[in-house]
Order: sequence, then structure tokens, then C-alpha cells
Amino acid sequence: MKKQYEPMFDTFTFKRGVSVPNRIMMAPMTNFASKENGEVSEEELEYYRVRSNGPGTVITAVAYVTRGGKGFSHEIGADKDQLIPGLARLASTIKDQGAKAILQIFHGGRMCPPEELLDGQPVSASAVAPLREGAVTPRELDHTEIEGIISDFGDATRRAIEAGFDGVEIHGANTYLIQQFFSPHSNRREDEWGGSLEKRMRFPFAVIDSVKKAVDQHAKNPFVIGYRISPEEMENPGIKMEDTLAFVDQLAEADLDYLHISVQDFWSGSMRDKEDKESRIVLIQDKVGARVPVIGVGSLHTPDEVMKAFDTGIPFVALGRELIMEPNWVKKVQEEKEDSIRQTLTKNDQKKLVVPDYLWNAIMNSPGWFPVEEK
Repeated sequence: MKKQYEPMFDTFTFKRGVSVPNRIMMAPMTNFASKENGEVSEEELEYYRVRSNGPGTVITAVAYVTRGGKGFSHEIGADKDQLIPGLARLASTIKDQGAKAILQIFHGGRMCPPEELLDGQPVSASAVAPLREGAVTPRELDHTEIEGIISDFGDATRRAIEAGFDGVEIHGANTYLIQQFFSPHSNRREDEWGGSLEKRMRFPFAVIDSVKKAVDQHAKNPFVIGYRISPEEMENPGIKMEDTLAFVDQLAEADLDYLHISVQDFWSGSMRDKEDKESRIVLIQDKVGARVPVIGVGSLHTPDEVMKAFDTGIPFVALGRELIMEPNWVKKVQEEKEDSIRQTLTKNDQKKLVVPDYLWNAIMNSPGWFPVEEK
């Protein structure tokens, strides 16, 4: 490889002892390819197989920890032991190609489509609907249900361990249930689970504790615990950057292996204040990067763009759309073939790139999401 890209391939060992061969991760991306019962499909396995020979770490599409938290059609399930064999096939498919395998876990909360739920009723911290057309008002969770969901995260972690994954990523971002408890828009509670900023942090930290206990009890090998966070919300009241900086200050002391920042563009500024142009990722790195590894992501297409992100001090970059368009992105950098890295799609590329049907149709029918050449 070219000398300027060598830092991309530095090894790293996480706090809990998992070592990775390089600093590139595959970002978690919903692929809509699991079976209807949550079982991993052959189509899904092949999609991951061709993308796991290069990145040091692959973070899977999100898996629901309880059936009432299913957020997508054809989503991975981690809510019952019968799914462990399929999860094991997913973990081994990734690991056999040389990458570490991390299962992302979540509960969709008020963002769950009613048609994906057995009772058709989304739940959340409070009975406040999201600000989108046709949104259903969720039912407020009671204390017993909250405790049950916290336990569900621990149970899903145990299943990930038994399936042979190298870690889990707790999905506390992208407006889903964990973020809903932290958000003053979706959490209007006045009990121990809401109100002040500190009380709105209780649910996320309870989930982290549940995951950590499962790892302590069941993991015989080193096992990563990561956490994903969205820096801000558009809603008023909503999550502000000062809230997030206070939150990550606490997360940095929570014995996590990494924090993963969820944004569309690494360099994007505030979504709440257009005058504030400073990268949200850089702000978080400056705040806590000396205490916990920070993963950056978002519209970093070329090796030079990735290296510019590394220059900010972050130790990891996750690639998402880049690895859909170019499964061999990392290998091409290693082999000095970076000029041949694909940065666009054509309508005839699905089979060549091994993209599941539903995901491919979503890409083709979502103008602006991917650069699609008209030919």
C-alpha cells in the first residue's frame, strides 16, 4: 500500500481485549434481508461474506432484542434462543473472512411500524408521537415493561455471545427507543425514568449495565461493548449538543470499548443551528477521545478523505455506502488499486455487488441516497 495510507492499517486492541487488524469498520446498515421470523437468510450471509474480507470489524444491521421492538421489515432477530444457530452462521461468515463480528442490538420504540408489531401498537418512554406524517402515538411503557426491556438487552447479548460474535453495539441513536428515553421530546415522564437530564440518562445506562452483566456472566473470550449515539435532534424540545456532551462525558466512564457517532457526513455541523459548522464528531472526540475510542462515519468515500478524518485524532472510521458500492474498498487500498474504487452504481450492478433484493430496490427508488448512473 502507499505510505500515506499505512495508519489506516494499524492494529488496535480494545479495552476488553479484542484485537483488530486495522482501523476500518463496516458501518451497521439495514439490509432488509432476514427471514420474516428474524432468522438470518442465505442472501444476507452472502452479502456479508463479500464485504468482510478487508474491514477489521464488521458491525451488522441492527437486531431487535424483543419482538415488540421490531423496527423494520425482514430485520434480524435476537429475541429468542431458536435464532442462535442463524446468528452463529452470520458470525462465522464474517469471521471466516478475517473481520471481527459485532452484532448491533436495539428496540425501535415509537419508530416501529405498526404493521411489524404483533399488536400493532408501538411503545416509548411517553405517549408522544414522532414528528412525521401519519405517525402513530406510542403507548407509554410502565415500570415493569421498562425493566423487562432492559433485561431483553442482556438476553440478546447472551445470544450474541453463544453465537460466537466478538461484541455487541448498543444502538442508542437514530431516534430509536434508547434515544427516545434520552430525548426531552419523546420522554415527558416525571418518575425515575424522566424529567431532568440525569434521569433521562437512566435508561441508557441501565441497558449498558444489563449488557455488561451478560458479558461478565457468559463471555469466555474477550467481547466488545460499543454504544452508538446521535448528537442532536431537530425537534423542540429535543437533544442539543450540550446535552450530548454531558452524556458522552458520562459514557466515557461507563467501561465501554467505543462510542460510535451516527451522522450522515463526518464534517457536518449542527442540525439545529446552521451557523454552527463544527463537526459533531470532532466535538465529541475533543471531549472524550482521550478516555474512550470514538468511531467516525459519514460520506468518506476515498482513502484520502478517510485519512483526513483520521487527522482529527479519531482512531476508527466506519464505511457504509462505500462498502455497498465497493465491497473490496479496503483490499484495493492495500493493493494500491485505490483509483479503481467504485464510487457510483449503475442499475445493472446488483448481482455483481451481491446486494439483497429489498435493499437494492430501496436504493434504486430513493433518489439521492446513492449516486446512480443513468446507463
